[in-house]
Amino acid sequence: MKNDNTYKMGRNNPKNIKAHNDKLHKEQAKEKAKKNARAEKLKEITRKFNESKQ
Repeated sequence: MKNDNTYKMGRNNPKNIKAHNDKLHKEQAKEKAKKNARAEKLKEITRKFNESKQ
């Protein structure tokens, strides 16, 4: 089964493949940044909670 994105891109030439990969990597970087931001917030909340317990 082919990936749906190949049909939207038209011909598989290097320019289209690069554009697709750049877009994909940008989205992956956004997701990674969101995940890291959530982890940092959780650490901060945990730190504040532990400080208030003492």
